[in-house]
Amino acid sequence: MPKQALLFGALLIALGLIGFVATGSTHKTALIPAIPGLILALCGIIGTAVPKARMHVMHVAALIGLLGASGLAMSAKKILVLLGGGAVERPVAAWLQFGMGAICLVFLVLCVKSFIDARRARKAAGN
Repeated sequence: MPKQALLFGALLIALGLIGFVATGSTHKTALIPAIPGLILALCGIIGTAVPKARMHVMHVAALIGLLGASGLAMSAKKILVLLGGGAVERPVAAWLQFGMGAICLVFLVLCVKSFIDARRARKAAGN
């Protein structure tokens, strides 16, 4: 999972930078996706460099994924309005929030799968 944490962290950082540029580099809040991205990347680096800490930092990374995935629920109404041809106050922010939520949800699903696989492997080794 550390490699996936690095990859998804990089995706979130890129999303934040793209959003910042898309808003004319005037709205620093567009960089918000980069914050959990940096945390995920840091978890990936620590998980790779310190094998004994891997399990703990990957659980922290999963928590970041869970918190980030909540962006899907918060942006769903705005995205539905935009897809229906309507207007919202800050459309770029809505898309950034939706993108961050989607990226974090995929990461969270991969984390849960990895945790289940690790538990099964420990059980099989113990029997």
